[in-house]
Amino acid sequence: RVRAPNAAAVLLRGRCVVPGRAEGPAFVTRDRLSGWGSIEPRTGTIVEKHHEMHGESFAGKVLVFPGARRTTDWSHAFHLTRLFGAAPRAMLFTEMTTKVALGAVVVRAPAMTDFDLDPLDCIASGDWVVVDADLGVVEVRKQPVAQPLHRQR
Repeated sequence: RVRAPNAAAVLLRGRCVVPGRAEGPAFVTRDRLSGWGSIEPRTGTIVEKHHEMHGESFAGKVLVFPGARRTTDWSHAFHLTRLFGAAPRAMLFTEMTTKVALGAVVVRAPAMTDFDLDPLDCIASGDWVVVDADLGVVEVRKQPVAQPLHRQR
């Protein structure tokens, strides 16, 4: 992957939930995720009709989200995404609960929480994110904003 020379980088520090290192494009949602009935575990696609990311897949991406919602089978749904090869590469979340912690453990992907900066404010979908949970560091390589082309007259 080639990093654009003018791409800004943001560094976040947080607490490790599941150790490891991974990187990939960000998948950011401000909506909490439910487990069963909210995601399709074969594809990692959000199927909950009223979710802001309905129809989008987090498979192979760094999932950035507030935390878990409502359901008791959250970890089971995410465990299935791992078995089907549709799990996120890493998980960054802002609200630590036993549901989301167990889900992160069964996914076996690096996971972090308790950040010095809110990742929901610092990361946009499509940004390249490098998660080093062992060191407690997340590097966000912002995608350059396309500049409109100016026509010469």
